[in-house]
Amino acid sequence: MKNKIECKWINKMSFEAEVNDHLITFDADELAGGENKGPKPKTMLLASLAGCTGMDVISILKKMRIAPEYFNVVVEGELTEEHPKYYNVIHLIYEFKGENLEIDKIEKAIELSQEKYCGVTAMFSKAADITYEIKIIK
Repeated sequence: MKNKIECKWINKMSFEAEVNDHLITFDADELAGGENKGPKPKTMLLASLAGCTGMDVISILKKMRIAPEYFNVVVEGELTEEHPKYYNVIHLIYEFKGENLEIDKIEKAIELSQEKYCGVTAMFSKAADITYEIKIIK
């Protein structure tokens, strides 16, 4: 399978990408010559990671008949100091809320996402140490 994305320069540091019929604006903050009209590209990588693993986990939990009332993925990334700057440390926090949440099934779903299904995790793991934790919110 092959994907193709076009990313057109708008002005200053602003670019617009068309992704599956959705427009995404990327920009830099004012200190870097942009106008902060959208997220920075590297930050969107973290959002892609959260979305990828989140979709995996919720899909696997559904098959296990686990239905959280609330599910959220927080991603914290640390950039290297020198150019090219990239995320070399990434920590995910999987937050759940609900009745009858079976922690062993939640752990299994996250493991499957991290080790088998999430392609974004697979790419990041080539350059970063990835850790995660599970938080059950009362």
